[in-house]
Amino acid sequence: MRGFAVLVGFICVLMASRPAEAQFEVRIKDIASVQGARGNYLFGYGLVIGLNGTGDTLRSAPFTQQSFRSLLDRMGVNIRNIDARTRNIAAVMVMAELPAAANPGSRIDVTVASMGDATSLSGGALLLTALQGADGEIYGAAQGPIVVSGFQANGRNESLAQGVPTSGRIANGALVERASPAQMQQSESIIFELHNPDFNTAVQVADVINVMAKQRYRMAIARELDNRRVLVRLPAKFPASRIIAEVGSVRVTPDTAARVVVDERTGTIIVGRDVQITPVAVSHGSLNIRVTETPVVSQPAPFSDGRTVTNTESQVEVSQEGDAMTVVAGASLQSLVAGLNRMGLKPSGIIAVLQAIKTAGALQGELVVQ
Repeated sequence: MRGFAVLVGFICVLMASRPAEAQFEVRIKDIASVQGARGNYLFGYGLVIGLNGTGDTLRSAPFTQQSFRSLLDRMGVNIRNIDARTRNIAAVMVMAELPAAANPGSRIDVTVASMGDATSLSGGALLLTALQGADGEIYGAAQGPIVVSGFQANGRNESLAQGVPTSGRIANGALVERASPAQMQQSESIIFELHNPDFNTAVQVADVINVMAKQRYRMAIARELDNRRVLVRLPAKFPASRIIAEVGSVRVTPDTAARVVVDERTGTIIVGRDVQITPVAVSHGSLNIRVTETPVVSQPAPFSDGRTVTNTESQVEVSQEGDAMTVVAGASLQSLVAGLNRMGLKPSGIIAVLQAIKTAGALQGELVVQ
C-alpha cells in the first residue's frame, strides 16, 4: 500500500514539474502508424551446433537425429548405420520480423528457441537456416552465434537456473533476400491509424496536421475518417516519405479513456488520469474465523471395564476488523488516491473497494479486471 502511494506521489510530482499544456503532448508517429506500412513475421527450422553437452538427446528428440543425418548426407557423410550419441546439437525454431522498408541485403535480428530437450543454447551457433513467411516464400536466411541471457547450473543435489537458457537472440543474424510483399502503394493520399482508437484523438490529430500544413503547403490536407483513421492528402510535388516524416513529428495531446486496470494476481492497480469517483461512503473490514481443535484423553474409572478414548475439543473464535465509514470522492487522480490511502487499505483491499464502488455506480470510468 505504501508503495502504491509513493508511486502515485512520484507521478504527481513529475506532472507538476512540467507545463500543463505540454504535459501530455506526444508525436503522431508514437500513437499512430501508416496504413500498409507493416512488417511480416518469418520463421524457420534449423540446427544449433557447438553446445557443451547441453543439446538434445537424439533418442528423445528423433527429429533432431533425422535433421542431423540429413545434413551430413548432403555433405557426403553417411552415418545412417551409426548410432550417434552426441549432445552438442539441438533443433530450434528461428523467428524474425521483416520490416516494411527492408530491402534485399538488409539485416534483421532473429530469436532462436529450442524444440527438443536441450538444457541450454549458450555457446551454440546457428547453422544456415532459411526464413519463410506465411505464404511459404523464403524472404531471408539466418546464421551466427547465439547470445543467451539465462543460465542453468546443475549439481548432484541441487540445481540453479536464471532466465531462460533455451532461448536466445542473434543481433543482425538474418540477411534479407526478398523485400516485404506489403510495400506501400503509390497513391494520392495516405492513412494514419491510431493505436488506441478514439474520436477526440482522431479529430485533434487532423487539426494539428492541418495547422502544420497551412503553414508549409498553404492548404489543409487532413480529415478524420472514424475513431481510428485519419486521411492525409499528399500535396503536389512532395513525396510521400517527406509528408510522413513531417506529419509524424507533429505533436498532439491524445485523449485517453477514464479507465482503472486491476490485476488481481499481482495486486497491481493502474488508475487513469481522468478517473473520478462521485462522493460515496465506504467501510471496509475483514472477518477472521479461527477453529482450534485440542485432543482430550478420557480415561475410565479404576477397576472398570471401560476403555481409554481420545476425543477432540473444538473451539471457534470469530474476530472482525473494520474501520468507520469513510467518505471517498475524487475529482482528480491525486485526491482519489489520497481518499483510498486514508482508509489504510492494502492493494487487495483497494481492489475490492473499487469493484464495490463500480457496482454502486460511483466510479465514473471503466474498470478492467485482469
